[in-house]
Amino acid sequence: MHEKLDRTDAAILKVLSEHDGPVGAARIARDLLRLGVEISPRTIRFRLGRLDNAGLTTCVSRRAGRRLLTAGREELSRIHVMEKVGFVAARVDVLAYRMTFQPQDEEGSIIANVATLRKRELTRALQIMQPVFGAGLSMGDRLAFAEQGDVLAGVRIPPGRVGLATVCSVMVNGMLLKRGIPVVSRFGGLLEMRDGGPVGFVQLIDYAGTTMDPLEVYIRAGMTSVGDCAAGGDGIIGASFREVPTVALDAVTQAVKEWRALGHSGILVIGQPNQPLLDIPVAEGRTGMIVIGGMNPFAAMFEAGIPFELESLSGLEEWSRFQPFREFRTMARRRSPYIE
Repeated sequence: MHEKLDRTDAAILKVLSEHDGPVGAARIARDLLRLGVEISPRTIRFRLGRLDNAGLTTCVSRRAGRRLLTAGREELSRIHVMEKVGFVAARVDVLAYRMTFQPQDEEGSIIANVATLRKRELTRALQIMQPVFGAGLSMGDRLAFAEQGDVLAGVRIPPGRVGLATVCSVMVNGMLLKRGIPVVSRFGGLLEMRDGGPVGFVQLIDYAGTTMDPLEVYIRAGMTSVGDCAAGGDGIIGASFREVPTVALDAVTQAVKEWRALGHSGILVIGQPNQPLLDIPVAEGRTGMIVIGGMNPFAAMFEAGIPFELESLSGLEEWSRFQPFREFRTMARRRSPYIE
């Protein structure tokens, strides 16, 4: 390509790469919003014309839209990794701002993580996840389900597969932001648990310096033992370290009490003002907070050898699609013949 791709061009190619067939400008615009890029369909069409001329995309038809060519996939894979650094931190901020969930009303959109798996694995997956929810090692106790062809938190479920969505821990950021309390997401890590309580982090990745969700990295590397922790109280789970302004600590504490009264959990520990929390120092004027990883149920699936594709921070989904896990199998069985 004669001109270097800018971030918007790269984002357009990424959207095209996620679809099997041609995609129109309007659909690309919607998918780009999920990535935190706001751009009009008209501008997208202009950019697609340039990408066509460069041999990276091709117009199938005016109605159907464009599809990505082999050269486009190769160009996308060559984007310098440093351009992606900080992507996760930026996406956390975008999704937290756009979340609309109101705990008191039990409605609005929340941030989700999505796993897609083969239909025949669904019953076993639910069996593996049940003790994780029961032990309180997830963001609340809710799960969402989607059949093939459906869209769940921005992810279209492929043929022959089903989708499961858990509540993402970034939901905490969004709910506090709605109260005017900014949250700094500092680290994603592995937290050692003994007798059901936190001991300390054994691994940490800075959100500002990573191109992938830290917990997703740890899950794929087989570094968790969420299943063991759910069964006996000892193990390694996913968690994140965040900071809130100390001046807002009373408001944070009150918010957490209200959420727990409504059945929403996820915040494991709130530290002391301006003091280290589990040996992790905090900035002056801030207080540390440890939030349970929303993908811990999926980590237990991985540990049990269940294959699946994972999309962390996949997007926003309506709260109404999430059901308490104790009721989930009954609800999902009515929709799917694959649950025993």
